[in-house]
Amino acid sequence: MVNFLLNRTNLQPGSIDFGHAFEHLMIQEIIAYLSYHEKNDKLSYWRTSSGYEVDAIIGNGKVAIEFKSSEEVVSKHTKGLKAFEEDFPDSRKIIVSLDKNKRLLNGVEIIPALLFLRMLWNGEII
Repeated sequence: MVNFLLNRTNLQPGSIDFGHAFEHLMIQEIIAYLSYHEKNDKLSYWRTSSGYEVDAIIGNGKVAIEFKSSEEVVSKHTKGLKAFEEDFPDSRKIIVSLDKNKRLLNGVEIIPALLFLRMLWNGEII
């Protein structure tokens, strides 16, 4: 809706607007999943006073998810999740991105966006 009202008709991968739209889409899918499956886990975000943040926290730190619209997640992208891990060592840490393959980086699962959505709706994330 926002993109329509601002006359943004073509979001370019790599742009700030594309990143915001990507994150928004993924958050909306999680909200829909939690609602349709009548999950009692609440959805929130996490941020430290020093600026580390995690885009989506499901339950009481059960799953922590960061969204990156990049085609290749690198070590620096895991910093927020690694900071979160200090407070919630048993959490499942995930970065959803445009990577081509699922992999592990610094103890964080990197999951391509379409695979993440499939896993989410199959009950494999939460």
